[in-house]
Amino acid sequence: MAVKILALESSCDETAAAVVEDGREVLSNIISSQIDIHTLYGGVVPEIASRKHVERVNQVIREALQAANCSLSDIDAIAVTYGPGLVGPLLVGVSCAKAISLSTGIPLVGVHHIEGHISANYIEHKDLEPPFICLVVSGGHTHLVVVKDYGEYEILGRTRDDAAGEAYDKVARAIGLGYPGGPKVDALAKTGNPNAIPFPRAHVEDNGYDFSFSGLKSAVLNYLHGCEQRKEEVNRADVAASFQQSVVDVLVEHAIQAVKEKGFDKFAIAGGVASNSAIRTAFEKRCAEENISFYRPSPILCTDNGAMIGAAGYYEFIKGNVSAMDLNAVPNLKLGER
Repeated sequence: MAVKILALESSCDETAAAVVEDGREVLSNIISSQIDIHTLYGGVVPEIASRKHVERVNQVIREALQAANCSLSDIDAIAVTYGPGLVGPLLVGVSCAKAISLSTGIPLVGVHHIEGHISANYIEHKDLEPPFICLVVSGGHTHLVVVKDYGEYEILGRTRDDAAGEAYDKVARAIGLGYPGGPKVDALAKTGNPNAIPFPRAHVEDNGYDFSFSGLKSAVLNYLHGCEQRKEEVNRADVAASFQQSVVDVLVEHAIQAVKEKGFDKFAIAGGVASNSAIRTAFEKRCAEENISFYRPSPILCTDNGAMIGAAGYYEFIKGNVSAMDLNAVPNLKLGER
């Protein structure tokens, strides 16, 4: 008997709902984005995001059920992101999921947002099973993770300061591209010279798997200030391309090092920044050279969505990890915690 999961995601500025069957088949995946609103402010405003989630969440759930051609009576469990993320937006999703669970008796499953991103690969690649190594790169996270089993993780490395996505947003703002920074830097970089400016590649001495992007961000800002003081014209495409190449080099070096040293032959990427074309191309090339099987979700599954939460929720549900009605939003939830 197929297990259908209704999944909600509202950790930041996307209100999303999906119906996922047996953790791999997406019956519907509805996403309501707030990018146009937050672009006016140069970034996500948590209070505005929360209000928009309240306005949209019920509509998105109805759309997801309708698109999946099912009703709540067909749903076996309700999965919801409860951390990490912005506390206000998280509370909207958690409260809605708890209300549905309480009124219908459908079991509730709290899902870790990063686990959701990793699980997006199960949707895209039906043959992928643990164990493997996954690099999660998003606006708030840069994690290098051993996926030991479904729901079981070991963090090998993480950022010591800015996440890769944060660095993209700050550099985009500095060169006048605006929000959201990642896609705009990626697009502009295609027209620039990635070797034009020798930006640094940070290495963390006490853990070769950890990341640091604060120094790179500062180097870009210092370069721009130097050009301004010398009244030199800035080639924004070269800045974008050179910055992006530095990020790509570090991500690829650390990840491939981990895969080889830990003895794996499967590697996946996940998270919003994993939709970046330069990152995907670099990993495709390097994994092919090293005879490593490479997995990556489609760009729509890299960004925040309900389908990935449904995939993760399914594996938690079949293990019996059902949440009680005291489930709450945990904005700083660590991977592996429950």
